[in-house]
Amino acid sequence: MAPWSRFATPLYKNTGSVARDHLASERTFLAWIRTGLGFVALGIAIERFSHLDLSEVLPEHHRKPLSAESRLDRERDKEQVQVLVGVLMGLGSGSILYGTARYFTNMKHLQRGEFKPAYHGAAVMAAAVAGLAGGVYGSALRRRRAERKEMEQ
Repeated sequence: MAPWSRFATPLYKNTGSVARDHLASERTFLAWIRTGLGFVALGIAIERFSHLDLSEVLPEHHRKPLSAESRLDRERDKEQVQVLVGVLMGLGSGSILYGTARYFTNMKHLQRGEFKPAYHGAAVMAAAVAGLAGGVYGSALRRRRAERKEMEQ
């Protein structure tokens, strides 16, 4: 038996819902890939836009001189962007890897006439996205409070 024969595509008799089940599994796999690529693309976009200095496009009379405190704020913002990009890349890569593993596991189960629902994958993804959204929201609230405090002074 040739070593590459392990990777040969199996051929099934199309009885009952075999084809429908495998096609549904494939669509789910593609959805995980799309989700992962969406997270990765968002991470890349945020990383690229974080390098823009929008103060250069403002007219001279609207530009503020950079104080030591605003330089510190910029450094803090850059660190937060790096964390956000890292989390998005991790979520994207994790989605792609999980979707791939789930697809091949499903294929084995379907060959045996079994099906195992994906409770853990959906729960982990929901928790990760909720945590990411909460972190971004908390960061925005913190920034808004700091801006208000600065305006009061």
